Amino acid sequence: MSQDLGPEETLSARFKLEFDYTRSVGPVVGRFLMGLLQRRIEGIRMSDGRVLVPPTEYDPLTSESLDEFVEVGDAGEVVSWSWVQVPREKHPLDRPFAWALIRLDGADVPMLHAVDAGSESRMRSGGRVKVRWRAERVGHIRDIECFEPEDAS
Repeated sequence: MSQDLGPEETLSARFKLEFDYTRSVGPVVGRFLMGLLQRRIEGIRMSDGRVLVPPTEYDPLTSESLDEFVEVGDAGEVVSWSWVQVPREKHPLDRPFAWALIRLDGADVPMLHAVDAGSESRMRSGGRVKVRWRAERVGHIRDIECFEPEDAS
């Protein structure tokens, strides 16, 4: 038989849900990350000839294995973007910035990354941005600290 508990008898406990895991990166993502360590960005050619950055092991169109690496530039064009006025604790920058889809020179498929533009007025679709490399790189996507407008001084 169930009994209703009053407010003073309600049981509660704090709980933090997390999914910690370790992922092996494999030969394709591993090569991409090692390139970042050396300030080099590589994509991979898909079955339809387009270049995808960051590279994946399998073609998103055919599911076949991919292995033709293509070096791309460290600058590119903003395809679309969204401004973040109040960054959150785990965002890559602690000041207002943009999340942007960036088509790197030599790539066909844009990648998502942060742009440190200084102000929203400096962001625009079609604008040119370049990588700002982290001073100490470790072979991680965060070796690209962010992008910044090419005209930044």
